[in-house]
Amino acid sequence: MELWIGRLVRLLVALAVAAGVLWVGDWAVLRARVSHGTAFGTVQVNQFLATPLKGSKMEYDYMGTVPVTCSRSIFPQQGNSACWWVERHKAQWE
Repeated sequence: MELWIGRLVRLLVALAVAAGVLWVGDWAVLRARVSHGTAFGTVQVNQFLATPLKGSKMEYDYMGTVPVTCSRSIFPQQGNSACWWVERHKAQWE
């Protein structure tokens, strides 16, 4: 049993290190793109407003289409979502 626990701990440590290295690499690539002016993009997103009504009902209103700034990276960076994520989730609810 101790053998399996040791292997599991080593696997978890290796996964954590790999995730950290991937995030640092993503950050470094984004910094290089910032210096070239290609780090950020915009995606047109549909915004909706959910308003609660009486009787546990909801009203959904279309607010319009707005451009959203996103980072061209794997992870969200510098307060912006990743472009690949925003492009797949074009509906924003408020």
